[in-house]
Amino acid sequence: MRLREFLESRVKPYSEELGINLRTCEGEEIAKWFLASFLLGKRISEKMAMRTYREFEKAGMLSPEKIAGAKWEDLVAILDAGGYVRYDFSTASRLLEIFGNLEKRYAGDLNRLHQEAGDPRDLERKLRSLGRGIGEVTVAIFLRDMRYCWSKADPRPTALVKLAMNSLGIEDLRKFAEDKGVDVVRLETLLVRLGMRLRRGRELSTAFAESFGKVDPQVVEELSSSRRGIGGQKGFIAGSRTP
Repeated sequence: MRLREFLESRVKPYSEELGINLRTCEGEEIAKWFLASFLLGKRISEKMAMRTYREFEKAGMLSPEKIAGAKWEDLVAILDAGGYVRYDFSTASRLLEIFGNLEKRYAGDLNRLHQEAGDPRDLERKLRSLGRGIGEVTVAIFLRDMRYCWSKADPRPTALVKLAMNSLGIEDLRKFAEDKGVDVVRLETLLVRLGMRLRRGRELSTAFAESFGKVDPQVVEELSSSRRGIGGQKGFIAGSRTP
């Protein structure tokens, strides 16, 4: 199996995992992903953040208009249901501020925000200026998948992505994706998952096994082609999932 096939069959962008279709470039779908990115950008587990997004989905609270017009206590209840208990009060307040500003400044339309941005860095500044709680990590998560839709979406790699890039010897993410002919969003999603394990002190081979189970050694060779000799490339990840 080649890297491109592996990414297409085994690695899903987070937006796709949540059933959000960004390829339509519709404001409704983008707003959903913005909310999900805000939740994923907090210091809680990925699983809890995604569960909390599902609670917003169940409550029908996904549009900027509905979130901005919600009662603070209703947002707290949704956050609590998703397990966001530690940050529920402050997060509810920040959601009201952020989506309120989005409504006031851009009529709730993130596509409009993108159109008014002068360049990728200005786009990041405009997103952060929507309110407290939107930091570099949240912006990077959001813009990672927004590459499917926005020409100015060019996020800098997060610390997790950089950790995985360094382990694989990848210097320039976009150039690497272009050279290999692969989807940069799926590639970066793979690096996020590897980075999570590497941050916990896992070896690269273990990080792959825990994230994806059995992986064809050819995939790893192609990923680390710019840095030979990492752990003995051939066959080093062909085994079963590592506990």
